[in-house]
Amino acid sequence: MKHMQPEFTLPAIDGIITADQVRSTGKTIADLQLPTGQVPWFPGGHCDPWNHVETAMALDVVGLHTEAAAAYGWLRDMQLPDGSWYQYYLGNDVEQEKFDANTIAYIAVGVWHHWLLTGDRAFLTEYWPVVDTAISWVLELQRPAGDIVWARHSDGTAFSFSLLTGSSSISHSLKAAIAIADELGHDRPTWRPATAALCACIRDNEAAFAPKKRWAMDWYYPVMTGVVRGQAGIDRLQAGEDKFIIEGAGVRCVADQDWVTSAETCEAVLAYLAVDETDRALELFDWSQCNRGADGAYFTGMVFPQRVNFPGGERSAYTAAAIVLAADALSGASPASRLLWAHDALPDVEPIAVG
Repeated sequence: MKHMQPEFTLPAIDGIITADQVRSTGKTIADLQLPTGQVPWFPGGHCDPWNHVETAMALDVVGLHTEAAAAYGWLRDMQLPDGSWYQYYLGNDVEQEKFDANTIAYIAVGVWHHWLLTGDRAFLTEYWPVVDTAISWVLELQRPAGDIVWARHSDGTAFSFSLLTGSSSISHSLKAAIAIADELGHDRPTWRPATAALCACIRDNEAAFAPKKRWAMDWYYPVMTGVVRGQAGIDRLQAGEDKFIIEGAGVRCVADQDWVTSAETCEAVLAYLAVDETDRALELFDWSQCNRGADGAYFTGMVFPQRVNFPGGERSAYTAAAIVLAADALSGASPASRLLWAHDALPDVEPIAVG
């Protein structure tokens, strides 16, 4: 049964991006989509499940629901019986046989996002087994401290470490999975305590994670995903600004290189929104437009002060998707506009330390 589709408008930010420009950016994602439903990073490029879900969400935001559904259909068709996906695909061929827990968990966010935008309960019901098996696979990697191991090797053995960014993203995916289970009336009693333990580890035991201090995502992801909140979140963002932000340009991918990416800048937009720093979020989003092409596609990054696109002429689908989703978050245009940053958009799970 399909509920009445919620009404919404296309995102637009006065003085930064128009609704027509957002639409054209969404169309560049659709133009990359293969007949199978897969959305590669760029023509001839590979695809990973996390960025694929992000592009599907952006397609939904601009009203391309058929294309979004096809993207989710490809994931459903490619899911392995144990609930996992491989790390990278070239077409339907496996490019990298590792299994990344974060990319596997993210299907829950995408499915809930599609439900919020379309009201399609049949879709939510159809994809519940996909989400259920994926989350079950991910939670098998949770360690006693609450963190979740990054990945498994192709033979199924687990890696020896966890990652702060990955676990932060998984915490958000787990909350989306809980929302789906609650909506459909499925009891998954272990999911809330597992999420609570993971959030506590992220908030209170950062030493449990492999050090990735150079990478911007480790700076803002605990805030963006709602684990580090309030003044603690503001303090964390402010403490990293000199290291990770080039004023007037955006967010560095890594602290020691003057290369900003529009995708990471837009994710930082969500982090600042999460702690009510809206003016800073708008400023960052404005800077992210430096990579916009005439057709609405976005170059992945730019080196400053030279203002040279890097890597090369790469224009990536996931960058376009990040732009669309950040515009939606800032404008509040769609029923899912708060999903990626607002603490009350998903079930709240109080962090509970374990061990």
